[in-house]
Amino acid sequence: MNVLTDNYSLFGKGLWGTVQLTLLAGALSLVVGVIVAGFRVSPVKALRAFGTAWVTVLRNTPLTLLFFAVLLGLPRFGLVLPFRVFAILALGAYTSAFICEAVRAGINTVPLGQGEAARSLGMTFTQTLSLVVLPQAARAVISPIGSTLIALAKNSAIAGSFSVTELLGTYKPLNELGYSIVWTFVWIAVGYLIVTLTISAVFNVLERKLGVAR
Repeated sequence: MNVLTDNYSLFGKGLWGTVQLTLLAGALSLVVGVIVAGFRVSPVKALRAFGTAWVTVLRNTPLTLLFFAVLLGLPRFGLVLPFRVFAILALGAYTSAFICEAVRAGINTVPLGQGEAARSLGMTFTQTLSLVVLPQAARAVISPIGSTLIALAKNSAIAGSFSVTELLGTYKPLNELGYSIVWTFVWIAVGYLIVTLTISAVFNVLERKLGVAR
């Protein structure tokens, strides 16, 4: 226990850093993922092509490589930001590709007649998608989105290699201070377990509430 009690502040900062990365990158990925999913089912060919390219490239690019591309590539175009912001952008963009596919799968569960009825009433594609299709698709995508955000929380560990404060990175100073590396990783694992179980609990509640409402 001394590994935890002697370094409670350090573990706390690391845990809070992981929570922040998960929340901010998760919010970004949800917004971008839903938009790109809309592109993928859009009647406009150029938007469909963009959506397909976005998902194909990001889903098949190693996350570490994407971190290097963002942290080293964007400054070359004059965009200099704190490493934490770059990490959020990399995590959010990567996760948005998986969110997009989850949302698109949910959209495909909505009967075609729903969209046709909306269009017959004079609704535009955007109105049909946002007011008719997405609300019905939401119940089907809660579980896969929850799983994707849990993966995001664990993927945030990569940010520690780029000087971003997060949970996994706490092992470095503790190792230098001579603390047991085994117990250090045990408490780090407990921290990630707290984060992932919290996300799982939130989405379980959402699933139950949406199920009851339906």
